[in-house]
Amino acid sequence: MNACTAVAIAAAAFAAAAGARLHAAVPSFATLISHRGESVDAPENTLPAYRMAVERGFGFECDVYLAKDGKVFTFHDGNLARTTGGANTNRCGSVTWDEVSRLDVGSWGRWKGSRFAGTRPALLEEVLDLARDGRFIYVEVKTGPEIVPYVKEVFAKQAKARPGNTLFISFNKASCRALKSMMPEYKVYWLTSCGDGTTAESVIAGARESGADGVDCQFRRDVVTDDMVAAVRKAGLEFHVWTVDDLADTIEAFRRGAQTVTTNCAKRQLDAWRAAEAMISAPRP
Repeated sequence: MNACTAVAIAAAAFAAAAGARLHAAVPSFATLISHRGESVDAPENTLPAYRMAVERGFGFECDVYLAKDGKVFTFHDGNLARTTGGANTNRCGSVTWDEVSRLDVGSWGRWKGSRFAGTRPALLEEVLDLARDGRFIYVEVKTGPEIVPYVKEVFAKQAKARPGNTLFISFNKASCRALKSMMPEYKVYWLTSCGDGTTAESVIAGARESGADGVDCQFRRDVVTDDMVAAVRKAGLEFHVWTVDDLADTIEAFRRGAQTVTTNCAKRQLDAWRAAEAMISAPRP
């Protein structure tokens, strides 16, 4: 059985099982969120990766830190080492934006010698300039609540990012609470990993403690069950999942009730989904 046939079978099973779920999501431009931008085809957390997501029609996720001079910039790790190829190993919060802006995050690892060489990290305001209606930017706050006043200030100085196209996610419960307190018009999802002891009750309790509108949960087939998702939704919370790069898992996450799926390869997944749909609907000889 080849990969396309396997996906087609999974898609057919999804269609049958989702028949009773009239509002079940499917892979689409609106439900697949590009993780750190289209990070399979451009360096993560850079303007080229975000722009690629937008040009391809998807929403995207970005990670933000607070520089010590008050600038909010995009980066994933707690220190600068990995995606600068070791050029700077300082903690993200211990440097100024001037220092960050001099870094090349387009030449590390497999991107060495690529057309992305010389790309620097992005400021939050540059990312928000890519906001558009019909898609969402997921802004992941990687720090504690000290960043929130600076984030609010950035949002106040721009016009494109609005509650209908931008939201916040964070593992930090205090940051979630601060975001809901200072920017209540925006949705906030509590991010949570999925361990062996994760239950619907623990997820709901964590979201409640965070004051969040929903959860963005790591997807594990053995933990994120139909019953878990149903319980979280029944509690009045939204349910989203990360980071899923296998289309069969994405299809299953949607079947179980996930509202969006964050992935490193949104275009590849949507292309494969459409190919599977075409295979299912093609007339048989």
